Amino acid sequence: MSAVGKRIVDSEALRGFSADLLRAGGFVPDHAAQTADLLVWANLRGADSHGVLRIPRYVEMVELGIINPNAEPRLVTDFGAIAVLDADRAPGAVGMVLAADKAVSLATRSGIGWCSAKNVTHAGAVGYYAQKVAQAGMIGIVMTASKPLMIYFGSKAEGVSTNPIAIAAPTARLDRPILLDMSTAAVALGKIMAASDAGKTIPHGWGVDENGADTTDPKAVKAVLPMAGPKGSGLSLMIEILSSVLVTNSIIAPSLNGSTESSFNGLVIAVDPSAFGEKTDFTRDIDELCQAIKGLPPASDTGQVFLPGERGYAELDKRMQGGIPLAAGTVSRLVALATKRAVAIPTSLR
Repeated sequence: MSAVGKRIVDSEALRGFSADLLRAGGFVPDHAAQTADLLVWANLRGADSHGVLRIPRYVEMVELGIINPNAEPRLVTDFGAIAVLDADRAPGAVGMVLAADKAVSLATRSGIGWCSAKNVTHAGAVGYYAQKVAQAGMIGIVMTASKPLMIYFGSKAEGVSTNPIAIAAPTARLDRPILLDMSTAAVALGKIMAASDAGKTIPHGWGVDENGADTTDPKAVKAVLPMAGPKGSGLSLMIEILSSVLVTNSIIAPSLNGSTESSFNGLVIAVDPSAFGEKTDFTRDIDELCQAIKGLPPASDTGQVFLPGERGYAELDKRMQGGIPLAAGTVSRLVALATKRAVAIPTSLR
């Protein structure tokens, strides 16, 4: 037990429990393992909004036919440094890992690799895939696109999605790249879900209710607001163009026009620094840049200057040692699903 309302669970136990729940919910074993690894990775880094709280919804997506548990992803285009993968509505982790691997393979040959993945499902924390590319010694750029969930700036209606973008650059420590992972919304929708699970209110400026009014009640949120006003909604729109329109699998326009919703789409770009010069020089210069930024004077006597992803690594170290805290609401929903599906529940969550 930890703070009031939370349970502490070991990361390996949580990974195994998550995979068991997903298998019981219809995922094939390999897909369940990949998805569980993605979700626990997010929890370890403190991104609980993209962690195991998503499992009941993923199982529901199988039941609704949104996720195809028997998906057979295939390449539909392989031209030069560009590839297009049709994921066949596979779990997001499965389609996006395939895209990351293909992008790295293309970049190894051509210096740059672009792999679009259409018809994926919810991809989770996209930094996971950017980090995979960076751990191969390359720069990784990842984006995903989905249905309208966010107010388009200047409108009172949902017009774009919370489309995230992640960029990772390798350092001398391949397991610790610089990692920017951000939503184009003022907040990731999962953080509103996490607040709801924890029984907490949310700050003003995160979301609006069905009447378009700002709300602090996470259960009343109908749509989220864009990051930095027009900048957030504009960036989201461009991600829709790059991830969806470019592969003739548009999401936003058909949805706003009342057509049947499309699946999610994703994009992974890998860039090999050795195409520009010696890779060792690149990582050396990245480390020099990191040291220069870290050397800046903090804004307060007790503050620190953080690099992108650095807070996540600190939380990872902490949670690998002390376990992952889960909100009471998340635990109750996972336990309810486990009971329904006859899945063994870890002692720490009983």
